[in-house]
Amino acid sequence: MKIPVPPAPAYNGCMSTLKEFFLLDPAIHFLNHGSFGATPNSVFKAYQAWQLRLERQPVLFLGREYDSLLRDSRAALGGYVHAEADDLVYITNATYGVNLIARSLDLRPGDEVLTSDHEYGACDYTWEFVCGKTGAKYVHQPIPLPVSLSGRGAGDEAEIVDQFWQGVTQRTKVIYLSHITSPTALRLPVKQICQRARQAGILSVIDGAHALGQVPLDLQALDADFYTSNCHKWALAPKGAAFLYARRETQHLVEPLVVSWGYGNDPRFGTGSRYVDSLQWTGTKDPAAALAVPAALQFMEEHRWDEVRRECHLLLRQAIERICELTGLPPLYPLDSDLYIQMGIAPLPPIADLTVLKSRLYDEFRVEVPLIQWRDRQFVRISVQGYNLQEDVDALVEGLRVLLPLLS
Repeated sequence: MKIPVPPAPAYNGCMSTLKEFFLLDPAIHFLNHGSFGATPNSVFKAYQAWQLRLERQPVLFLGREYDSLLRDSRAALGGYVHAEADDLVYITNATYGVNLIARSLDLRPGDEVLTSDHEYGACDYTWEFVCGKTGAKYVHQPIPLPVSLSGRGAGDEAEIVDQFWQGVTQRTKVIYLSHITSPTALRLPVKQICQRARQAGILSVIDGAHALGQVPLDLQALDADFYTSNCHKWALAPKGAAFLYARRETQHLVEPLVVSWGYGNDPRFGTGSRYVDSLQWTGTKDPAAALAVPAALQFMEEHRWDEVRRECHLLLRQAIERICELTGLPPLYPLDSDLYIQMGIAPLPPIADLTVLKSRLYDEFRVEVPLIQWRDRQFVRISVQGYNLQEDVDALVEGLRVLLPLLS
């Protein structure tokens, strides 16, 4: 029996009506959704209801209901991302998914894993660790900022693809890329890169940590060999809910990081999919975050999230424009493009200590926002989610107006 999700009032086209549904401290101007996400109250209650059900009869729940409940949740997620339930498996976070694939692949001395220079540091460490053990080489292909595009539409993406593809050699065995990059919030044209990789016989591994909930996701059309994403960031699920997708043709390559009952075809821990079984049951754990994913998807549907995203994008664009006017620095991607969605960066003048600026923005202006050091550049990375208001952007701009002259 599924626990019913409390219905939420319909979204009426004004983001101010959404703030009340979230558990965030109202005294904080929270512009850092990209780091860990935030969960609506109704979704959090569904999460707690699953935890309570587990504690009331843990043997029934984990021993006899676990597989079917998770399959129902994966089916709901599959409907959202256009994938079969048995091609998806729940994991704790996207970094775990990258580790799973990086450690599964048969890399050998001289092989190359090609990535961009915009990747998330923790996953860079993952590939460096694996390449260090296997003798493979981890190669960063630069994609320069500002993004300079000659045209509009498909031509824009083709230019980035060509920039990236310059790093491909005869030794390239794997391409690893973020769908939306963490330090620079740049949406990369991963579909086109996956297509070229398939034609060249190169495996594609896409880190979609920031993509689910922020961009429409069609895994069938994207056709990556492996795709991992967090549900707990832009898709509003509780912390600890993420997924790994693998095409049927590549599922046999995936090896579990933890070998447990599911690996041994034990009928007590089986779904009929070796890929799911070997990864889904790795010992006793609380699956409540994954089981609450359908509640998060329902929340977004009830609140017409496509409209919410559009409003968020407009507010983000305004924020970047105002900060660029304040600093006199040009934006790092065309503001009328879809190279950024709900998360974007604005350049900052040289700051001696970003930690001091971040602390003072929080302590004096109650603004929670990350400041990024990327290569030799410094940015403020702004996330705008449905609970954000004009006053949040105003507080950030005012804080920078006061503090930048003091700290630059």
